[in-house]
Amino acid sequence: MTSRIEDYALIGDCETAALVSRDGSIDWLCFPRFDSPASFAALLGTPENGRWRIAATDRKARISRRYRPDTLILETTFETEGGVATLIDFMPLRDGTNDLIRLVVGQKGSVDFSTDFVVRFDYGRTVPWVTRADDGTITAVAGPDRLILSTPVPLEGEDLHTAGAFKVSAGEQVPFVLTYGPSTTPLPAQPDVQAALTNTESFWRDFAGRCPSVGAWTDVVKRSLITLKALTYMPTGGIVAAATTSLPEQIGGPRNWDYRYCWLRDATMTLQAFMKLGYYEEASAWREWLMRAIAGAPEQMQIMYGLSGERNLLEWEPHWLAGYEGSRPVRIGNAAAEQFQLDVYGEVADAMMQAAAGGLARHPRTRALSEVIMNFLETAWHRPDEGIWEVRGGAQHFTHSKVMAWVAFHRAANMALKSGDRPAFAERCQRVADEIHEDVCRRAFDTDLGSFVQSYGSKTIDASLLQIPLVGFLPADDPRVIGTVKAVEAMLMRDGFLLRYNTDHVDDGLPPGEGAFLVCTFWLADVYVLQGREEDARRLYERLVGLCNDVGLLSEEYDPIAERMLGNFPQAFSHIGLINTALNLARHTGPAEERVEASGQPVAQADAV
Repeated sequence: MTSRIEDYALIGDCETAALVSRDGSIDWLCFPRFDSPASFAALLGTPENGRWRIAATDRKARISRRYRPDTLILETTFETEGGVATLIDFMPLRDGTNDLIRLVVGQKGSVDFSTDFVVRFDYGRTVPWVTRADDGTITAVAGPDRLILSTPVPLEGEDLHTAGAFKVSAGEQVPFVLTYGPSTTPLPAQPDVQAALTNTESFWRDFAGRCPSVGAWTDVVKRSLITLKALTYMPTGGIVAAATTSLPEQIGGPRNWDYRYCWLRDATMTLQAFMKLGYYEEASAWREWLMRAIAGAPEQMQIMYGLSGERNLLEWEPHWLAGYEGSRPVRIGNAAAEQFQLDVYGEVADAMMQAAAGGLARHPRTRALSEVIMNFLETAWHRPDEGIWEVRGGAQHFTHSKVMAWVAFHRAANMALKSGDRPAFAERCQRVADEIHEDVCRRAFDTDLGSFVQSYGSKTIDASLLQIPLVGFLPADDPRVIGTVKAVEAMLMRDGFLLRYNTDHVDDGLPPGEGAFLVCTFWLADVYVLQGREEDARRLYERLVGLCNDVGLLSEEYDPIAERMLGNFPQAFSHIGLINTALNLARHTGPAEERVEASGQPVAQADAV
């Protein structure tokens, strides 16, 4: 049976990633990229869809795990009556080969282990041709794909599985090296396991060591930074939303999406998180990816792109996968890439301004891009769209989308004023920003509710309305904002965490039901900071941090009734929220204050911890 989402840990090489369960099973792995077809897909089906398990044979073994401090090297310890041994899992950064290394180390006495190696290429569908060389090396080939497993453990084929048993005693080490490559190329040289481990540890420690103190939350911020780095496709700088596809937002439900792509919406908050912690190289790489991806006509700008900026993310369903705990359909690709979502234009404009404010050199295409986008958006902002939540129930005039259109013109006006050479353009942008502002305040505020609403003319409350003070559209102490926060708390809070909106009352094109959306709850904590409600913000943040699993990872959503994680995992947006809210609480001027100050709105000052 597939493990609970929170029982998984992540390993990766900044080009792809694997999920390892608490009992030592790799149930998800895509080679050679995050968005490649999975070779192990048991996460979304059964062991027959591919997995690789190494575990103590004693079912009563006590299991504990951790990441080696400040790294992405996973250590799973098995303690039996006969001894103690640790399974070390990691993926070295690439030097021409794609490797995943598992090293079993005996620490005390002796422990019996077994391994079950089941390769199924093409998302768990294709059974490969498996051969064993004279030296025991296992090669699995199907079409263009090849995996090579090298280990001193004798392995035998049985029922389309490759299995083996071994014993490890104190002081002994048993290595397993899995290497991916095209089936048409020569067999690669095997890596030096100890050197690979040392180099991998040095890479992650050097990265994490650059993180400054964030008070009591330094450790959780570091873990989130490491997770964001692991979700970064290093060849291009793109950051995937998550390492997985189709982990459900409701167990057994259809809200299952492919998150192995890069969303423009994450841009501003990602840049702020990296820059505020001094990671300018990563921030610059993300901005460069962003600027390459959106090149072209503004009306063709997508909400998400592939790792290298690919635009064709065709959505389809692998019918042979039963889904995580029966949650179907499983989806590959994402049709939301074809939606019109107005807010992404504001996110891009805000990202450009925040990058400049944070100290990144001005991008040479910023000016031209700004003018082209504003020309298009001057008409387009009047259109309905599918909104931040990518609804599949039809376009509407979403309040958050209009607010972000205001952000686009407001930031463009500010940048033009600061450049000093485009006064007419700045005046034009500010005029449109003022028009949008008046339109939103008139049509999106419900006087009966005393709150802004999800879309023009609706009575629905939406957590995205929290962005109104966070982007500086209105001050946090404006009575309309205070009323909106109260409405969000009253209508969307479930056991201390926020829903995006109430799916029972909104036709978003899907059956109702999903968990609390974690990043929305981080937004609420950020608004508390802006309103001077420091203790409320701190309590809410500690509750969120308490949801991290035993190795510090967060999913997209949480079910407070079943007390389990939901949605794709680990989720970049959740970890970005964790970082930025920690900074908002720990510093006199955090990312939320800086973003608001860019709008010229006043900010309530919070005390540093």
